[in-house]
Amino acid sequence: MIIEEKIQAKVIEAIRQLYAQEVPEKTAQLQKTRPEFEGNLTLVVFPFVKIARKKPEEVAQQIGEYLLENCKEIAAFNVVKGFLNLVIAREAWISLLNDIDADPHYGEKKATEDSRLVMIEYSSPNTNKPLHLGHVRNNLLGWSLAKIMEANGNKVVKTNIVNDRGIHICKSMLAWLKYGNGETPETSGKKGDHLIGDYYVAFDKHYKEECDQLAKQYIVEGMDAEAAKEKAKQEAPLIKEAHDMLVKWENNDPEVRALWAKMNEWVYAGFDETYKALGVSFDKIYYESNTYLEGREKVEEGLAKGFFYRRPDNSVWADLTNEGLDEKLLLRSDGTSVYMTQDIGTAKLRFQDYPIDQMIYVVGNEQNYHFQVLSILLDKLGFKWGKDLVHFSYGMVELPNGKMKSREGTVVDADELIASMIADARQTSDELGKFNDMTEEERREISRIVGLGALKYFILKVDARKNMLFNPEESIDFNGNTGPFIQYTYARIRSILRKAEAQGIAIPASLPATMPLVEKEITLIQKISEYGAAVAQAGKDYSPSGIANYCYELTKEFNQFYHDYSILGADIDEEKLTRLVIARNVAKTLSNGMALLGIEVPERM
Repeated sequence: MIIEEKIQAKVIEAIRQLYAQEVPEKTAQLQKTRPEFEGNLTLVVFPFVKIARKKPEEVAQQIGEYLLENCKEIAAFNVVKGFLNLVIAREAWISLLNDIDADPHYGEKKATEDSRLVMIEYSSPNTNKPLHLGHVRNNLLGWSLAKIMEANGNKVVKTNIVNDRGIHICKSMLAWLKYGNGETPETSGKKGDHLIGDYYVAFDKHYKEECDQLAKQYIVEGMDAEAAKEKAKQEAPLIKEAHDMLVKWENNDPEVRALWAKMNEWVYAGFDETYKALGVSFDKIYYESNTYLEGREKVEEGLAKGFFYRRPDNSVWADLTNEGLDEKLLLRSDGTSVYMTQDIGTAKLRFQDYPIDQMIYVVGNEQNYHFQVLSILLDKLGFKWGKDLVHFSYGMVELPNGKMKSREGTVVDADELIASMIADARQTSDELGKFNDMTEEERREISRIVGLGALKYFILKVDARKNMLFNPEESIDFNGNTGPFIQYTYARIRSILRKAEAQGIAIPASLPATMPLVEKEITLIQKISEYGAAVAQAGKDYSPSGIANYCYELTKEFNQFYHDYSILGADIDEEKLTRLVIARNVAKTLSNGMALLGIEVPERM
């Protein structure tokens, strides 16, 4: 039991003994004592004033005296208005440090047989282009959220839904047929997703040329410019051919389906390389080419039950005006599916595959309304988690020079970004002399760990709900709120521990209660002990940034301590051993916390 829980139990006991009243545990609110006051933890006594029928200062004094006499964790107290500041006994801090040291994953919970099953969907790429910076943020958030939910004792299934059908896919296919001359990833030397992405851009280039030519022709024929432009978009031969190809795909044309399967396989191989480089993976991947028919069936079922209605043109709609929304199209007049229908079909398959207790969708905030509607529809259709589905809505990643446009080929490619971050980490480390006495293999591996750590931390430290400006130059810095700063602190501690081992210093399994402690050591122990609360809050708020912020604060605390106190050069052996145990647990906690962000920490830097 951590110190706060022991004190809370004694506070409840004090209220019972002093005022003959039972109060819930949540009324015993403990918080970190403000720096300007003496103490480690502060009890807010206002909730007990009405019960005691006394002034706040008197209530605080009486509770403080009771705790001092009956709670061995309390060494002293002082009262400031309605706040009871508690000084924790040195022995209690040593006991807490021993508890932390004994648990490799202190502050995290393990899943049990009865734990909730949480499914998290992230990535959701299209098979007409490679992953870009926006996908990077999505994947990093999804992976981190999965780790955080696991650390809160949930069973987690990580899932992906691949958009592998539709007009955008046909555009790449048609462009490859027209301009590809049989090019393959092997003959071009390109990753499959990059190759297909090039043809998506090529389609758009040729399509625009056709539109421009047609628009000029229509203007000559007497049409106004705006009308000519719109008509050209509809009549351009390329877009008509793409729509014809989509119809053939829908009708299972063998040649179109064979081409589609071949080109998708190229893309999937490319995606797998990027996912591996990012350090993310999935337990189950769904494909919209399989789910859209399932969705159509589910909509027809809802129609039969009166949840939806059919218009004269044969289209099917959901009337959500009673929920304060509008009417939502579910099936077009020709019977084809829309995105909402596909999401319903995917939900159906997932529910068949897993006993889901909670569903979390990691999707950008431009889809907020979509998921508001989806939640209502799934609930109507009988999915037990539909009403409570979570849309983990995140902001867009913006660049110093504006937004990304995949059709124009002006995206920040994920593979190129990863490679450049690793290269930048290598260059920065070389310039700072951090690679001295390392083999080339070690330099490459540390560059990879630091480069990816810089990328991931820079993205995840930002509140996911906010838009963010990505600037790689700011991310690789060995000082400040960055991944490399935290990684370097971890590596420094590991170096200290190796030196201690080389000197033959044996760190005991448990420290005696009489070990000396200075105030900054107590501050560090208290900060380490807050890891569990940070993990719990991050799970409650769906907030990887909360973990990033905690890791940064712990790193700062340690570096301030390390600046003021020597570890291996301590005056007496007891101080040396205590500081080594504290340092070891700072490193362990940083390693565990960064792992929740998908970030590795190197043994050397």
